[in-house]
Amino acid sequence: MSGGTALDYSSRLLLLVAALTVLLAGPPVQDAITKAVEAKVSSGSALHEPSHELMSHVIDGLKEAERAQYLYERIERVEIRKQAVDPDPQSVRVSRVIPAGTGLAKIPLGPDGKPTDADAYRAELDKVLKALTWAVETGQTQREAYQKIQKKQKDRDELIDATRNAFLLAYVGQEPRGDRMLSKYRMAPNPAFKPTNRATSIYTKVKGFLWVDDAAQQLAQVQGEVTDDISLGVFLAKIYKGSRFMQDRYEMAPGIWLPSFSQYDFDGRKFFSNISVHEKTFYSGYKRIGSPAEAIPQIQSELARLDEMKAKPATDHRN
Repeated sequence: MSGGTALDYSSRLLLLVAALTVLLAGPPVQDAITKAVEAKVSSGSALHEPSHELMSHVIDGLKEAERAQYLYERIERVEIRKQAVDPDPQSVRVSRVIPAGTGLAKIPLGPDGKPTDADAYRAELDKVLKALTWAVETGQTQREAYQKIQKKQKDRDELIDATRNAFLLAYVGQEPRGDRMLSKYRMAPNPAFKPTNRATSIYTKVKGFLWVDDAAQQLAQVQGEVTDDISLGVFLAKIYKGSRFMQDRYEMAPGIWLPSFSQYDFDGRKFFSNISVHEKTFYSGYKRIGSPAEAIPQIQSELARLDEMKAKPATDHRN
């Protein structure tokens, strides 16, 4: 296996862990904020958990946002650095990410976020249309593919649900972000939490801070640190203590808060080789494309416009 392939495989493993840890206890709503302030006044440093009712509301919102990522296309700019402190990235990868039924299609773009080759871009878009057309059919293969997606979503939901008891929050204070006010919370593992599997055991090895948008009652930012080495399978991979991650989130559609920026700085080991992952991802251009049935006419219309634009120069030349 080449070094580049090994790094890509390790990155996926590490980003999986990062994704799980980003789905933390969730944003407490105003009642929880009031309780936190009261707890701070009475005990100075007391940790608290939002009520079951509030957590249910928050977790439902996180699940909705999770599903929304498969209904909204976006532009992703991934910058890879050798070290976290490096001012310039080693490489930059920009993609248009389009939900395509049973997966996500990624169309490469140039550093400016535009296609570098019109014909290649159209060919990739045509592949997306074929994938969407396949996804709306009702054959056995499609049913099996959707069952796999549903299983993954169920597993993801269970991981989100596990955060009900995985973390304790302590109110720190308020900070402005633009014209909005955020409440900051210190996040710590709940010593009473009992992991049910290897994935949920990750929660016992993460600490950090989260920021809640007071008006929207949504998670606006999270920063975390790995407090103990995390093993991924026997001799498969390990993430070292001290690895960090963070994510910013904004309202990208009414009531839907999605990532605008993520950063992962992980050091670890894969088999017997040391690995280091330092990635920054910028998300922009969110646009609802919907289900495959909704997306098909949009992609067809875009392909038609591209064909029209390509034909115009030839027509103008003849005239």
